[in-house]
Amino acid sequence: MSTLENRSRAAAQTGALWRIASTRLPTRWGTFEMMGFERDVRTGGRTAETALALVLGDVSRGVQLVRVHSQCLTGDAFGSMRCDCGGQLDLAMRAIAQEGRGLVIYEFQEGRGIGLMAKLQAYELQDAGIDTIEANHALGFKADLRDFSLAAVILHDLRISRVRLLTNNPRKVRALSDRGIEVTERLPCEVGPTAHSLPYLQTKKQKMGHALHLETCGPDLALQDVEAQL
Repeated sequence: MSTLENRSRAAAQTGALWRIASTRLPTRWGTFEMMGFERDVRTGGRTAETALALVLGDVSRGVQLVRVHSQCLTGDAFGSMRCDCGGQLDLAMRAIAQEGRGLVIYEFQEGRGIGLMAKLQAYELQDAGIDTIEANHALGFKADLRDFSLAAVILHDLRISRVRLLTNNPRKVRALSDRGIEVTERLPCEVGPTAHSLPYLQTKKQKMGHALHLETCGPDLALQDVEAQL
């Protein structure tokens, strides 16, 4: 089937959702099916919003293990220890691989939605002594500009209505629930803090309500905590 023939259209609040392409993606965690999605938007000067779904195994039945992950170039690609993002993505991919099915929805919302260049400016301000939320405010942004509605639309397109969500962020649970996705369980996706990430994680816990214990556990023990609840 050609790419054009493989496009699927679904209703969305801000426009139509298109499944652009689907391809096999071998990874160190296993072979996933990677799907590219695009949604029509007419806000903020943009005309399209994109995301990826990395799907493993048969997700047509049962309650799926899901991670909604926002792009973090510095953490995901470069291994930055200023945040927990790269570790969370690794933890989620391994947990899904060990279960044998599930998916990661990868959204392009760098820096909690402010973009890469603004994120670097926020880092520069944090180097001067303020926290991540104060830095966003100093640049004229809200603490978190992300919108998780696209993830819900993608789940509907994949005919997934019930999930176990790998997240520490209660906003993600509410965002999916508000759009008709039943979150039967929130599973922790916590990576042990480093000396570099601890202030950032403390801010997320204290000011943004993230469910974090901030124990020095490391990613392997954090994965074991997830496995115990699967």
